[in-house]
Amino acid sequence: MIYKFKSKVTGDLIMLEANGQAVLKIIGKADAETLTKGILLPQDMPTAILALENAIALEESAHAEAVKKAQAIGHEAPNKPNAISLRQRCVPFIQMLQRCHKAGKEVVWGV
Repeated sequence: MIYKFKSKVTGDLIMLEANGQAVLKIIGKADAETLTKGILLPQDMPTAILALENAIALEESAHAEAVKKAQAIGHEAPNKPNAISLRQRCVPFIQMLQRCHKAGKEVVWGV
């Protein structure tokens, strides 16, 4: 399954199932009904953007801490666990939400 996030302001944004579900979980839209189809209203977008930015910061700080600990005991710094970071996956979605919020248009998926 893929997720296709659509709006009247931007082009479609397509994510693989695991990535789409992760994003929906971060923004609080991961119940059984909204995983298959849903809507994000403009008034909810600032909260969603903040949640995504906080998740990105948390992932980056956890990696920085792991590097710091490894260097402190003389080990090689660990690689990031994912080849593609949460930041790389979420920035296009955040930009979509910012543009939609500014225009007052919703984002939908699964419809």
